[in-house]
Amino acid sequence: MLKKCLFTILFGVTLFAQSGLEVAKKSYDKLSGYKSSVSEVTMVLKNSSGDENIRKLQIDKLEGSDGDKSLITFLFPLDLKGTKLLSYEIIGKDDKQWLYLPSLKRVKRISSRNRTGSFMGSEFSYEDISSQNYKNYTYEADVEDVEMNGKRYLKVVRIPKDKNSGYSKQIIFIDPKSYLAKFGKYYDKRGRLLKKVSFLEYVKIDGVYRIKKIYMQNVQNRKSTILIWDKDRINAGLKIRDFFKRALK
Repeated sequence: MLKKCLFTILFGVTLFAQSGLEVAKKSYDKLSGYKSSVSEVTMVLKNSSGDENIRKLQIDKLEGSDGDKSLITFLFPLDLKGTKLLSYEIIGKDDKQWLYLPSLKRVKRISSRNRTGSFMGSEFSYEDISSQNYKNYTYEADVEDVEMNGKRYLKVVRIPKDKNSGYSKQIIFIDPKSYLAKFGKYYDKRGRLLKKVSFLEYVKIDGVYRIKKIYMQNVQNRKSTILIWDKDRINAGLKIRDFFKRALK
């Protein structure tokens, strides 16, 4: 019994001693190493009345030392088919994003000020869709070890470096054993709770953790969106040329 108590005390001290930056890096590294990926994703939009709207997407991603690149293509419904979002992550600076609208046959640059807007009517913003690199945030110095519903989490408070971010801060709760994020709270510029996010399921593919399901709930408008990865392939052989702007058309 004494050994168990000592272990608990020491383990708690070890967790508390970690900085927010250290925990965030460990969590980010758990999802890194896929090189490139091709995923088929279902997006379920639910309004405040509970009515659902289903969309299908393909998400191509490419890891890079200077930032990841992604290309999202809508496959369904027909009125959105062919719509594409190309994102270039730039560490420490505003990401670059371009939206292709097939109905207009033109490419629209998403300015940094507009990244707070809803991504195609979902509760994910353009900012949420961007890569969540730990280097794009500052952190409260120490991590708080908390217990919720009988489980322990590392509570990480991060503040976006982007001055045009739609969030004043984000609180992420991370599993202390796996270092995988489990859920979080996002606060608007006025400091009010805006969204709750739940990372509902992960899978491991070739030694790399991959997200399987994310639930985003907007507590202010009572709408929600679920992203479900139906198919996911890593080490997919994608190249930088697959993410040139001409890929939008």
